[in-house]
Amino acid sequence: MEGNTSYRLPRNRGPRIAVIGGGHGLSNMLRGLKKYTENIAAIVTVADDGGGSGVLRQDLGMPPPGDIRNCMEALANTEPLMSELLHYRFTEGTLAGQSFGNLFLAALNGISPSFDTAVSRMSEVLAITGRVLPVTTADVRLEAEFENGSSVVGESKIFYCKKQEDCRIRRVRLLPEHPKALPEAEAALREADMIVLGPGSLYTSIIPNLLVDGIVEAIQASDALKVYVCNVMTQEGETEGYTASDHIAALFHHSAPGLFELCLCSSSPIPKGVAARYAREGAELLRYDKDRCAALGVELVSRPVSVVEDGYVRHHPVHLAQELILLHAERSVRVADGRFRDAPYRKEKR
Repeated sequence: MEGNTSYRLPRNRGPRIAVIGGGHGLSNMLRGLKKYTENIAAIVTVADDGGGSGVLRQDLGMPPPGDIRNCMEALANTEPLMSELLHYRFTEGTLAGQSFGNLFLAALNGISPSFDTAVSRMSEVLAITGRVLPVTTADVRLEAEFENGSSVVGESKIFYCKKQEDCRIRRVRLLPEHPKALPEAEAALREADMIVLGPGSLYTSIIPNLLVDGIVEAIQASDALKVYVCNVMTQEGETEGYTASDHIAALFHHSAPGLFELCLCSSSPIPKGVAARYAREGAELLRYDKDRCAALGVELVSRPVSVVEDGYVRHHPVHLAQELILLHAERSVRVADGRFRDAPYRKEKR
């Protein structure tokens, strides 16, 4: 499909795509999307409180930089030395485990009037394709409530608490509740030709963005084609036993019914040995229950978008990007003003 140019536009004329999420799933997808369009807005969660990001958040009182830094690295157009430098993690002393990229963003935050300005300045230094936007600049924490009534505060604690309680997550919320969205994030969603949620951790990477005031409303107000990229595997400590419809129902429960109309899932085969290892760790291949998804008003679209690397199942960045671009071309038509509009499925070549 790499050579299929019938659906492809020059990158500067590519569709305006707003992506919502966090974690490695989002940054992985961005590496592929930047090959097809320059018009990317990545809207990223700031609820992380673990690892090096958590340390900087606690010590400096800044929003967690890790997920945002990963997205900027994915979209960066820099020399190999700069890329290696951003990835470098200190191995000794008080900085052990901390990445240089996080510290670079922390330093920019120290000399900038706001965190979103610091992100913008780092984006300029890295000459990134598109934009990376924190969903909010508010200092927020993530609380999870479980079906047995117990709860825990802190994104990094949810995994362990869920394993201990051995029941599903009922809901998550931000503390304080209803933080205001970054205006640029709202505008990017309203102006998008395509909005993509995920891939990534359901409760800790995607849903926290939907709890920020203005985000769901901006998605609903947008004329964009709206797609949820479902995970390939269930996630231990978060979505054990979930089907595709369980993911969709949780997203709608935390936002609004009918927030998106398409769910892109993987049809790539998984080797039995890899599946068995995941099973031993409490994860399994996600089951795509088409009828239950349809009852929620969501169409499942299966495409070969995943790959096994070093024994782990991941979305292939280029294959995933190709399928998203094709979906947009098939479901939308371009009109005279250059905008895209939703249209019935069309398998015609352009």
